Amino acid sequence: MHIPDNYLSPASCAVLAVAAAPVIVLSIKKVKIQLKENKELAPMLGIAASLSFLLMMFNVPVPGGTTAHAVGGTLLAILIGPYAASLALTVALLLQAFLFGDGGILALGANIFNMAIVMPFVGYAIYNLFRKHHQETLGVIIGSFLSINAAAFLAGVELGLQPLIASEAGQPLYNPYGLSITVPAMLGAHLLVAGWVEAFFTVVIYRFVKQVAPTELYTPSTVNTTSFVKKIRWVLLALIVLSPLGLLADGTAFGEWSTEELGSLLHGKVPTGIKNGFSFEALFSDYTIPGTKIAIGYILSAITAVLIFYIISKMIRSINGAKTSHA
Repeated sequence: MHIPDNYLSPASCAVLAVAAAPVIVLSIKKVKIQLKENKELAPMLGIAASLSFLLMMFNVPVPGGTTAHAVGGTLLAILIGPYAASLALTVALLLQAFLFGDGGILALGANIFNMAIVMPFVGYAIYNLFRKHHQETLGVIIGSFLSINAAAFLAGVELGLQPLIASEAGQPLYNPYGLSITVPAMLGAHLLVAGWVEAFFTVVIYRFVKQVAPTELYTPSTVNTTSFVKKIRWVLLALIVLSPLGLLADGTAFGEWSTEELGSLLHGKVPTGIKNGFSFEALFSDYTIPGTKIAIGYILSAITAVLIFYIISKMIRSINGAKTSHA
């Protein structure tokens, strides 16, 4: 679901970035207020970003020879609220794009809109509806399943519109596949496989939190995150150790092909905008560390990301603590 650069036209990227910006700004304002009330939210922001990042490393095979993965958008919203979850997911997507080359730089607005906005807010709204009727677990399952499919549907629409809005002499300049292909491909992968993987991870971690700290889940009136921070770190450690399992899935996710892969699919007829478009070489592209085996590089990439999120959360806590003391 990570749309690469040059699969969307510059105009599409700009529109989606503009659409995402106000929500992210509002989320920052909301989280600042939450941090004033409870500075312990800061470490949970780092943990939430780590959870999402690690879940996205577990690629699973889907029909058609491609792959997909969970995101954790609803899970994060249940743990720390939709606004904080939106920020945590945004930070995770930024790190993936700039350090690991997963998702485009110009396409960040689209990826943030789909995964860091649609997923946590849609998923939490569904979960909260069921929670009010004392059906929390059912809300977790349905919310996580529908939220990732909503994001997949939007990604399919965004990709599928490109031949209609960006072409030259009748030839697509960017993503070459129309809506009749992109929407079924994205929804098929997520309705059949990725949605259930998303629901599985969400339910398992939700039940873990309910067991170790049942009163610590987010509610609109309170954000309690202290008691299970240390315990949930064991979940992160387990995900880091198991992360190479994501390498077992063979194939590239739909719409995330390299220029070479797309060329082989199209018999060399790569759209001009993809062939000659923006290029960015990430330091640890595809979660590989030079000089190490693929599995070891995968684990080291996971550790690197978690450490970066930990440092960021410590900085946020320190800044917030200093402001509180000054006040």
